[in-house]
Amino acid sequence: MEYISVKQFAEKYGISERTARNYCSTGKIEGTFLVGKTWNIPAEAALPKRSKIKVSPLLIALREQKESKLKGGIYHHVQIDMTYNSNHIEGSRLTKEQTRFIFETNTLGITTENTRIDDILETVNHFRCIDYVIDHATDKLTETHVKQLHFLLQTNTSDSQKSWFAIGDYKRLANAVGEEGTTKPEEVHLKMKALLAEYNAKKQLTIDDILDFHVRFERIHPFQDGNGRIGRLLMLWQCLQNAVVPFVITEGLRLFYYRGIQNWGKTNGYLRDTCLTAQDNFKDFLNYFKIKY
Repeated sequence: MEYISVKQFAEKYGISERTARNYCSTGKIEGTFLVGKTWNIPAEAALPKRSKIKVSPLLIALREQKESKLKGGIYHHVQIDMTYNSNHIEGSRLTKEQTRFIFETNTLGITTENTRIDDILETVNHFRCIDYVIDHATDKLTETHVKQLHFLLQTNTSDSQKSWFAIGDYKRLANAVGEEGTTKPEEVHLKMKALLAEYNAKKQLTIDDILDFHVRFERIHPFQDGNGRIGRLLMLWQCLQNAVVPFVITEGLRLFYYRGIQNWGKTNGYLRDTCLTAQDNFKDFLNYFKIKY
């Protein structure tokens, strides 16, 4: 019988190597065996039946380009465009060109003003978060994954040095969005558990399901800070997981996006139309790179 490696099995089915290795270690792939620390998988082995996730051409392209470190492709575009815009919405002063420099060269480039260290760290951290989403997009979305994204985003920032700031964990102190209150710290776990259980129970998700999850996540506001960026990263995760074309909220759409979140549940069209506009912009890039959707 012919055998393949974990990497080959992961590439064959468009899943992360970690997921493939987990299938082996939990006995979900028949006929696998270890030689030293290396799993050997029957070449004809099928993906475990309980996995119903459709791997999109976009996710396959993102994983291939991430692995090969290809520059100028869709992976390169997503990293720079989403990181710049998501951080910019939250007050980052870095320009898109500086964001590009950091991603491509690990340097900041020319600057004529004082640059906040946190802006640089959060940019680098956001790149890592996107990589994490790409690697795990076919995995079940859990509280552990959500907390890990927060940990990656906030690592080494000034907030992470504060004793009361729970990096990689739910908030300890009450917070608000503008004048709107959010879920009390002691209630966050139960609210997040219920939100994720409802999401994972759905067999097929639409863009409205993803937007509803996002709004409810933002209203819970589970972390002390970074909720907006984590929420948008989760939308990317959910789009990739459900073969829905992703969307990036740009500066031009920011106020419409805020209005949409505020009015969700009363006038859902505000947020839906904003995200569909962003989705159309993303489709232009998919067409350019000839990636089917």
